[in-house]
This record gives sequence, structure tokens and C-alpha cells, in this order.
Amino acid sequence: MPASALPESGLVRSSDLTRVRLAPNPGPMSLDGTNSYVLAAPESGRTVVVDPGPLDEEHLQALASAGTVELVLITHRHADHTEASRRFAELTGAPVRAFDPAYCVAGEPLRPDEVIRAAGVEIRVLAAPGHTSDSLCFFLPDDGPNGSVLTGDTILGRGTTVLDFPDGTLGDYLLTLSMLSDLGPATALPGHGPVLPDLSSTVLTYRDHREERLEQIRAALESAGPDAGTAEVADLVYSDVPANVRAAAELSVAAQLAYLHGE
Repeated sequence: MPASALPESGLVRSSDLTRVRLAPNPGPMSLDGTNSYVLAAPESGRTVVVDPGPLDEEHLQALASAGTVELVLITHRHADHTEASRRFAELTGAPVRAFDPAYCVAGEPLRPDEVIRAAGVEIRVLAAPGHTSDSLCFFLPDDGPNGSVLTGDTILGRGTTVLDFPDGTLGDYLLTLSMLSDLGPATALPGHGPVLPDLSSTVLTYRDHREERLEQIRAALESAGPDAGTAEVADLVYSDVPANVRAAAELSVAAQLAYLHGE
């Protein structure tokens, strides 16, 4: 479906049942900014908002103006997705639900495999640990011919996902990729970056990337010795990354080292 902007709100059509608004928080980890999604069946008059994002009043007012907000869902705990949750709940009166009770506001924690029906949309809650331990994806089976999946930071519109080790682990992430692959060519609606037309194809790319990185880590350990530390391995494997994402590179190395030592 071609994207079309709604000038009064900044919302852009992202799929049959969703619209997206880009939050004004660009950065090396958030890419162009956080994608906040508004879910609604045609003519429902009610909405579900996924990841209200940073505490920016104009952004929140725009999300609230799209319809009567019935429910707010959170993909994972990171502040660029959750900072505005409490304020948005005050603004709309809608409960905020997340996997981690600490990020719920007047709402119950989400349960993996739970099916939610709100704003005329069926939403299936999928446990997706890896990026963080509390990461979720939301599958909309009726959104277009192949459905759609709101992937949070588990799948990005461009680049690859950082594992927030030790909270997020590579073993969990690989299992999550297998689960997402089983959903087939659904539309991927990521937490950052553009919409992707084929989730299963993107998952294959992500798997290949992880395998390539693991081979590079193994080679680095052969060169530097099996007891080489995270920083030393990162110097060998991620020597070309900019300084502003070096910390993220080291997190990825730590997660991969833990995975290999587990082997």
C-alpha cells in the first residue's frame, strides 16, 4: 500500500490497519527516530497505539488525535519507546500494557500468546526475547494478504539489531528469528526505519548476518587467544564502526562470546 501522509497529524499509512508517526528523537541507535504506530479498523473511531515513544508533547497530541485511544501497547522497555507512557495515559485515559509490569500504567502485563481485540483489530502477542528479555512482537493476521508484525527493535527497517547483553542473549534471539520466520511473508512494521514488505526474507538476512559475525568472532579468538576480552575482540571484528556506536558493538561481541562459550 502506498504511504500517504495526513498533514494535520504527521501520521503516514503504513499498512491496511496501521499508521505510523516518526518521533523527533533521531540518533545513532534510534536511526531516524522511534516509530509510533496507530492501529485501527476502518471507520472504527477507536485506536490502539504501540510505543508512544519519547516525551514530546506535539508527538503525543498527534497520536491522540487519530481517534479515541482504547489501549497502548509496549514492545519493550527501552526509553525511546516508553518514556512517554505515563504522560500518554494521562492524556488519553487509556491503559498501557507491557510484558514487564514496571512499564504498565493502569493495565495488566501482557501474556505471550494472548489474543487482544481492540479498535476492530485482532492482535496476537508474541514473546520475542533477544534484543531485551522483555521484547514482544505484535502479529496482526488480518492486516493485508499476509498479515503484518510490529517488530519493535527485534527487526529494524535497516541495519541490524543490537542485543542488550546480558539482558538480551543471542541464543534467545536466534530462537525468536525462527519463530518470526514461521510467520511467512508478513509485512514488517519495525520500531525504527522503513516498513519491510517480507518479514521471512528479512529474517533470512538477519540469520546470515549473525552466522557471519559468529565466524568472525571465532576467527578473532583464534588470532587473539580463547581468553581474549570483549574490547580486544571488538577491535578485530568491529574495527570500522564509528565511535558513537562502539558501545553497541561491544554489547554484540559480549553476547556472541557468551553464546560461543555456551557451545
